[in-house]
Amino acid sequence: MDDRRRRRVLVVEDEVLVAMMIEDTLQELGYDVVGPAYRLGAGLTALDGEPVDLAVLDVNLAGERSIPIADRLAERGIPFVFATGYGKAGLMGAHPDAPVLRKPFSGEDIRVALARLLERQPQD
Repeated sequence: MDDRRRRRVLVVEDEVLVAMMIEDTLQELGYDVVGPAYRLGAGLTALDGEPVDLAVLDVNLAGERSIPIADRLAERGIPFVFATGYGKAGLMGAHPDAPVLRKPFSGEDIRVALARLLERQPQD
C-alpha cells in the first residue's frame, strides 16, 4: 500500500472460515485487521475499543443483524461494506447506499470493494 500508515479494517463475520479468508486477504493487501468479531456484541466492543478506518460486516450474525455496528460506523464517518449472500435485499432497507459484497466473494472482490471505499474518502 502507498498510504503513510496501514489502514485498520474491522471484520465482523460469524462464519469462522469466511472470517479467516477475509483476514488473510486483508493482511496480504497490507491492511491491519481488527477482530474478527463473530457476534454483534463483540463487534460493537471491538469498534469501541480499537481505532478503525474501514469495516467488512456480515449482515446476519448468528441470527442477529449487524445494523447497530453499521449505524455506529456511519455516525463516525467510517466507511464499511456489507457481506451477505442476499445482496441488497438482505439489508432490508438499512443503509441502502452501502456497498455490498455478495457471498461467495473472492479476495479480489474484497480488494476492489475496499479500494472503492477509500476512493470516496478525503485524503489524510
